[in-house]
Amino acid sequence: MSYHISRFVDCGFDEALERATAALAAHGFGVLTEIDARATLKQKLDMDFRPYRILGACNPQFAGRALTLEDKIGVLMPCNVVVQQHDDGRVEVSAMDPAMMAQATGNEALAEVSAHAGEAMRRVIESL
Repeated sequence: MSYHISRFVDCGFDEALERATAALAAHGFGVLTEIDARATLKQKLDMDFRPYRILGACNPQFAGRALTLEDKIGVLMPCNVVVQQHDDGRVEVSAMDPAMMAQATGNEALAEVSAHAGEAMRRVIESL
């Protein structure tokens, strides 16, 4: 089982970032955090890096159910979504597969909620 759901998109980086944010919202996810890895690496390490943005996405319904089933599940939340431009210019959007939460914790009760969250995240990525 892969830990991510990924797709190359036929647009530039900035448009892919906008599309990903809109698709997340359309499927019930909000973006709680946004990390510009390129800017951070430049500022902290004076390292040049390709465009790479990490969106911390959360669906309150899924999160609320997961938190009631596993009190430490927060260490695996929010679901990160990465928009990156590869060296060849192609842009890829990748999301953590929420189904990994049940597997990582060994809590069988999380299987249903993480499966539903995974289906929603797949729809997000497929819609791009």
